[in-house]
Amino acid sequence: MDEADFTDFVTHRAGALLRTAFLLCGGDRGAAEDLLQEVLERAYPRWRRIRNRPEPYLRAALANAAANRWRSRSRRVAEVPLENAPAVTRPGHEQRIVDEDHVVRALHTLPARMRAVLVLRFFDDMSEADIAKALRCSTGTVKSQTSRGLARLREVLDDTEVPNLIHERTP
Repeated sequence: MDEADFTDFVTHRAGALLRTAFLLCGGDRGAAEDLLQEVLERAYPRWRRIRNRPEPYLRAALANAAANRWRSRSRRVAEVPLENAPAVTRPGHEQRIVDEDHVVRALHTLPARMRAVLVLRFFDDMSEADIAKALRCSTGTVKSQTSRGLARLREVLDDTEVPNLIHERTP
């Protein structure tokens, strides 16, 4: 096993993978860090097999692990609605932070699979075919989940409020 290669990959790509985990976890940084750690731990023994294309594999693993966590957690814990949670404030670039917070909160209202499709498509810039392969579903399912997810986000978000964060692509 090439430990240096794995370490180098994690050093350079952990930030981008953490962003994906953050969005999949509904804006909970602690849960995102735990999720990423768990996925990287499981990926390490498989590194030889996945080292040529690790990013799609890891993004799919994050999406699946997030959905599994959400399912098992919902059976055990009564969650506090996110809209009742205190708003996270950060200094500087306030409007962008507010906009991003609105998007994260809106994403959290979607079912886990739909959220995974939107995060992989619009935040990680994966193609529909790659998402379908990663989530083990058809391209048609990805397209319908994307369409429905964007429609639901538009209901929650005012398009003028968040103009540049989510945008529909034309093929």
